[in-house]
Amino acid sequence: MAQLGLSPALTMLAGAFQLLTLLPTVVVFIIWFHRVRSNGGIFRPDAFTLGRGWAIGAWFVPVANCVLPFLIARQTWRASTQRGPDGSDRTAPAALLTSWWVVWVLSAIVGRVFSRIYMAAETVDELLAAGLLGIAADLGTMTAGVLAILFVRRLTAMQNTVATQGPYASA
Repeated sequence: MAQLGLSPALTMLAGAFQLLTLLPTVVVFIIWFHRVRSNGGIFRPDAFTLGRGWAIGAWFVPVANCVLPFLIARQTWRASTQRGPDGSDRTAPAALLTSWWVVWVLSAIVGRVFSRIYMAAETVDELLAAGLLGIAADLGTMTAGVLAILFVRRLTAMQNTVATQGPYASA
């Protein structure tokens, strides 16, 4: 293990830095998520199967946190889409929402696998293999972060449109 030099210390430092940046980001995101869910409930109360509190609580329920926040986001997306001029339902393509969620969940899973393999590693080769998983997880997390920013901007814009122009699109 002497061959590793500073690698374990740098890995731990990088993990600590990630945690320090992730925690405030998570807090701000969940506050925003609750706010857009609340707005969606004003725009279209019939669009939701779960109460507003679930926009916060769903993130903290083990296993369900892989599905419930996505369902809430999808319902909020639908509620934030203007209806047609005649009151008919319209759909806004949700590929951005789905892409963000799939990448986020996959990167979280890969990150957990990395953590387990890294903690159990006893040889340089095992640590290198774990390192590759760690890189994949981090790249996935960064990609999910970019998609999340795009999702936040798009959903916020959709809600601003409904709030300023009304629930019905102009002809």
